[in-house]
Amino acid sequence: MNYLKLLIRSSLASGMIICFSCESQEGTSENVESDNRYYLNEPLITDNFTADPSAHVFDGRLYIYPSHDVESVVEEDDSGAHFNMRDYHVYSMAEVGGEVVDHGKVLDVDDVPWAKRQMWAPDAAKKDGKYYLYFPAKDHDDIFRLGVAVADSPEGPFTPQPEPMEGSYSIDPAVFEDADGQHYIYWGGIWGGQLQKWRTGEYVSTSSNPYADEPAGDKPAIAPKVAKLSDDMLQFDEEPRDVKIIDKDGNPILAGDHEKRFFEAAWVHHYNDKYYFSYSTGDTHNIAYAIGDSPYGPFTYQGVVLKPVEGWTNHHSIAEFDGQWYIFYHDTELSGKTHLRNIKMAELNHRPDGTIETIDPQRRN
Repeated sequence: MNYLKLLIRSSLASGMIICFSCESQEGTSENVESDNRYYLNEPLITDNFTADPSAHVFDGRLYIYPSHDVESVVEEDDSGAHFNMRDYHVYSMAEVGGEVVDHGKVLDVDDVPWAKRQMWAPDAAKKDGKYYLYFPAKDHDDIFRLGVAVADSPEGPFTPQPEPMEGSYSIDPAVFEDADGQHYIYWGGIWGGQLQKWRTGEYVSTSSNPYADEPAGDKPAIAPKVAKLSDDMLQFDEEPRDVKIIDKDGNPILAGDHEKRFFEAAWVHHYNDKYYFSYSTGDTHNIAYAIGDSPYGPFTYQGVVLKPVEGWTNHHSIAEFDGQWYIFYHDTELSGKTHLRNIKMAELNHRPDGTIETIDPQRRN
């Protein structure tokens, strides 16, 4: 068993101290000494700051599509303006613990005619020999839209469509392929992700305050969105629907329940004839999950997949590789700064009853 796989399985017992050293430049990690006894897993990438990892297995190889964090001169705020990412890299590995290959920059904001800034969490999908990169960015009116770029290889480079997806808004696209080959796209994020400003179906902003336009605490929480993708994978094939997250009594999760309500980072995986919808709870910093019988939901809340990481944000993906399920996530081990993150992975286990074992990404003294 190689070192990284051993670390993923048992590094809570490890006492190793590792110094990650690389050239200091914008968007790359500097010399940081890290005590790995505190963390469940080590960073997968140490020469770039990376976050929001979307993992997929294409042709037997594991590919990761993350955000690329860079240093920002913008002051930190709750709208996320300091997350000023401008491009994407693609990474891959042949086996867990093997070499993580950086395939280089595959898309830059300057190559996207409609996009102005803030290329946040992406995702990718494959159909009929083509590969599709889905990404959010702010347009020239500072409104988040979703874009699509196409490539002949999972490694890119990706060529963007000249316009955003028609009718798209907000952030965090995630694409799920069902067993019948139909692709669904999920998306949304509140506060800086602007989903709360689309409650009427049109962009309505009553304030620059990112907390404005949310429902009262005793009302149903703002729902993420889902739609089938068109055959060419470039547009919605139907009117977007709300993804309903309910409690075990069938009641909607309320906006005031910050331990359970959706904030951002939608992801769907399928296991034993059930659909698992997982997401970030935002200001309570958990990755929670709910289970349903359809890709549309409703999804019944079950609990927490991943407890809070070091750093404010928590964003993930879940994929099966070589017969084992993994969760991919990020923290701030290399930088200690919320907007300069590093991606990691950990084994994820489903219990016999279908629930998921909760993962704690760090020791808590």
